[in-house]
Amino acid sequence: MPVYHFVSQFIHFSIVPSHLLERLRIIVSMLSVPAIFYRPKGREEDSDNAREKFQVPESDHLTFLNVYQQWKRNGYSATWCNEHFIHIKAMRKVREVRQQLKEIMDQQKMELVSCGNEWDIIRKCICSAYFHQAARLKGIGEYVNVRTGMPCHLHPTSSLYGMGYNPDYIVYHELVMTVKEYMQCVTAVDGHWLAELGPMFYSIKDSTKSRQERKKIAEDEKSAMEDEMKRATDLIRARKEEQEKKEAAYIKRREIATPGRSEPSTPRRTPAKFGI
Repeated sequence: MPVYHFVSQFIHFSIVPSHLLERLRIIVSMLSVPAIFYRPKGREEDSDNAREKFQVPESDHLTFLNVYQQWKRNGYSATWCNEHFIHIKAMRKVREVRQQLKEIMDQQKMELVSCGNEWDIIRKCICSAYFHQAARLKGIGEYVNVRTGMPCHLHPTSSLYGMGYNPDYIVYHELVMTVKEYMQCVTAVDGHWLAELGPMFYSIKDSTKSRQERKKIAEDEKSAMEDEMKRATDLIRARKEEQEKKEAAYIKRREIATPGRSEPSTPRRTPAKFGI
């Protein structure tokens, strides 16, 4: 999914309250670069350990947000990036994109106010942009796309990978096809959010009813539909009969009547007294 679609969802159409835009602006900027972390040969374990310090278990998007906030607290230091195996050039590019987004928001007269650490609200906003790229848990560490049923797997670099708990529903930024279908940049979401933000794709199924109750409800709905169709058929038939009567009466009125006769018929023979 292109990052600029993500931008348009949050900025141009203004579907997100202004107090969330500051955090979302950072997340969008982080998604505009190919990679943030690097793993030098021979120091893979050190790189992975440094990366784990930034991970937010619920979301890779929030992990990116956390990285930027930590870099900002350390004065945008290049040394700090090198110590934590982070691409300094990528982070500088992120900062440039963030400034460009600020200029766009200024043109739209959108106030930049932070929402603090209310990250659940941010996750819901992320869900509003990615609800069509959602997956549900099928097995241990295995997901399937909610709409297509395609198998999906968490990427080993994801914050949700190997954390000991897999959320029931997630949304992802993109799908990478290698030996498996790997989801990159994943965020855990609530199933009710998907039904609320993507009603054209999802709905909430009531699991409290028994099988017999659901069967009876289905039969009642079918019976009601058949009755409605019968009423509609009867109404159409009645209208058709009424229209036929109106047409017959109209044709009868248009027939020409000969004077002296009550109904059109063959004229009688002319009397002989008229000399014919």
